[in-house]
Amino acid sequence: MATELATLGGGCFWCLEAVYQELKGVEHVESGYAGGHVADPTYEQVCDGSTGHAEVVQVRFDNEVISYREILEIFFTIHDPTTLNRQGNDVGTQYRSVIFYHGPEQESVARQVINCMGAVWDAPIVTELKPVPEYYKAEEYHQNYFRQHPLQGYCAFVVAPKVSKFRKTFSDRVKSAA
Repeated sequence: MATELATLGGGCFWCLEAVYQELKGVEHVESGYAGGHVADPTYEQVCDGSTGHAEVVQVRFDNEVISYREILEIFFTIHDPTTLNRQGNDVGTQYRSVIFYHGPEQESVARQVINCMGAVWDAPIVTELKPVPEYYKAEEYHQNYFRQHPLQGYCAFVVAPKVSKFRKTFSDRVKSAA
């Protein structure tokens, strides 16, 4: 088994975490913060937009089951990569679309996928592409959030539709237990 990490930001980390937890080949998903200038930031600090951090997920996956390219193709279908610092009603740099690559191979694949996705979207892709910076795990209450709080308002009206879209679009890639 060959595991690899992907670090992605595309709006609220609860949305990305909920989808990737259901994806075949994904071993672990963790919500966190990356890309800013404050060490060990809190959720409150990140939310006020002054830290420079984005809400991200780190996805550990078995690249013999699913490729990094497939991880990114799913990423581009579960968030809007054309809105700068915004996903729906979530506004601010902490919600930006960003791929933090782990090495030159991931960078190359990400550039290829971004170029391909440019033909799919009606507006230019604004997803940042940067080397992975220092990563900070989010507070424990953010981990597995959707699984623990599926009826919470944001989860019911924002996260659940993204998970549903993922299940429908990628039904052959959903873990059987999901």
